[in-house]
Amino acid sequence: MSGDIEQRIYELVRRYDGVYLFKQKTLSPQIDIDSDLNFDADEAAALMEEFFSEFNVARGTFSIAAYYPPEPSLGAILNPFNKRQVPVVPDFTLGMLIESAKAGRWLYE
Repeated sequence: MSGDIEQRIYELVRRYDGVYLFKQKTLSPQIDIDSDLNFDADEAAALMEEFFSEFNVARGTFSIAAYYPPEPSLGAILNPFNKRQVPVVPDFTLGMLIESAKAGRWLYE
């Protein structure tokens, strides 16, 4: 049953991951939605909306902003006196979706 959930999540992700002319990416629980698949915030938010609905997962405190913090303004970037802190972004992996789908609720902060 858990392999079925895993395959269904991979199928869902592939619908958002575009078309490949040669070979599809090999998906695994360790794949990061942001850094490995290069989803932007809108793509990831749309994926997650469908994920919560299709797998009947309670979203709890899930917020896409936790994984995609807002970009600093151009003024903040160009200001040489502004100390910019690089935000620490948590992992956002396919394994997190798989485990949450098995549990029926979003398991991560």
